[in-house]
Amino acid sequence: MADYSAPGDTPGPEQTRAHCLDRWAAFDWRDGLQVPDLAPLDRLVVRTCNHVYELIVLEPWRAAVLVRGGAYFTEFTRACVAGSSAGGGFLKLHGIYAGFRLELNTESQAIITSPVRAIARAGDDTLG
Repeated sequence: MADYSAPGDTPGPEQTRAHCLDRWAAFDWRDGLQVPDLAPLDRLVVRTCNHVYELIVLEPWRAAVLVRGGAYFTEFTRACVAGSSAGGGFLKLHGIYAGFRLELNTESQAIITSPVRAIARAGDDTLG
């Protein structure tokens, strides 16, 4: 990556965005999954810093799921996995990745979780 600032200069908004985009593009995306790569009725357990969510995949190609857990989903609710983000700016579309916030959209609201700590298929003992 080219260094857009001279020594001692404070990076401006354009340099900061370029730096963030480079870091995002170079990120190792192995610690997660893409919902479109799953099969209908696959079940996931997603543990965030604050809550545990259960997801049942309905239509993988649309990232449509049923979700239950946390403060907003006391019963299974239809939602779309928008993706994972660092809390704004860039979105890893339809993905769920450790270290990032999961963004879910329902008909009435958008929910952004605390950072994901672990992802497992239901019945898998790898959830920490």
